[in-house]
Amino acid sequence: MKKGIHPNYHFVEVRLNDGSTYKTRTTWGESGQQLTLDIDPTTHPAWTGGQQQLMDRGGRLTRFNKKFAGMLNAGPETKPATK
Repeated sequence: MKKGIHPNYHFVEVRLNDGSTYKTRTTWGESGQQLTLDIDPTTHPAWTGGQQQLMDRGGRLTRFNKKFAGMLNAGPETKPATK
């Protein structure tokens, strides 16, 4: 293999929402950094069977719900006919 063309592969600590941590190897960040996950297997509906609600981190979920509120309930918009 050629030297100097491959990314630095090192250990980082991954922190889940419940506070548990584990070490893994990655090319992300610097050696020894901590990667905190917003959504992980303990909170994502794909792994929990949809029984648990997503946590609202930084108001993103609230902004999304506010922006698209009523979109599914609203029928087609009609304007009154004018003569």
